[in-house]
Amino acid sequence: FNFDASDVWTVFHSYAFDFSVWELYGALLYGGKAIIVPKDVARSSEDFHALLVREQVTVLNQTPSAFKPLIPVACEAMKAGQGLALRHVVFGGEALEVSSLKPWFEVFGDRRPRMINMYGITETTVHVTYRPVTFEDLHKGASSPIGEVIPDLSWYLLDAALNPIL
Repeated sequence: FNFDASDVWTVFHSYAFDFSVWELYGALLYGGKAIIVPKDVARSSEDFHALLVREQVTVLNQTPSAFKPLIPVACEAMKAGQGLALRHVVFGGEALEVSSLKPWFEVFGDRRPRMINMYGITETTVHVTYRPVTFEDLHKGASSPIGEVIPDLSWYLLDAALNPIL
C-alpha cells in the first residue's frame, strides 16, 4: 500500500473491535498520524466527512455498513468542489456488497482513493487477504471479492472435514 509517515489515519472503531488495531498501529508503525474519531462524530456522516476534510485523512478503514452513509455526503461535497485527500479506503469486518459503491465510483472513480476489500480480520484478528475493488467489479456482480493472500501470510481452503481443498 506504500503507507508512510505522511499518511493520516482515522481510528473510527471502538478499541474493543479488532479493526481498531489495524487503524491505530497501521498509522503508528509507519510514523503516520492517527486521528481518534469521537463517538458523536462517527455517528454523523456530515461531521465525519468534515473531519476527513479538515484533517486531510489519507487512509480510511471502514466496515461497509459504516461507510455506506458517508457515500452520499462525500459525493455531494465532491460535486460541490470539496474533495478528499484519501489515498485508500480499506474495508473489513463484514461482507462488502460491491454494488453499494456504484455512486462513489461514479463521482470519485476507482483510482484515487483505491477501494480495497480485505478479508480475515474477524476470523483471524488480522487481515489475511486483500483485493482492490474497481468500477469493473460492478458489472461482474462481484460480492465481497476476497482477493489474494498478503505476501507474508498463508491461507488454506478446507472442506467440512477440515481437509485442505487446494
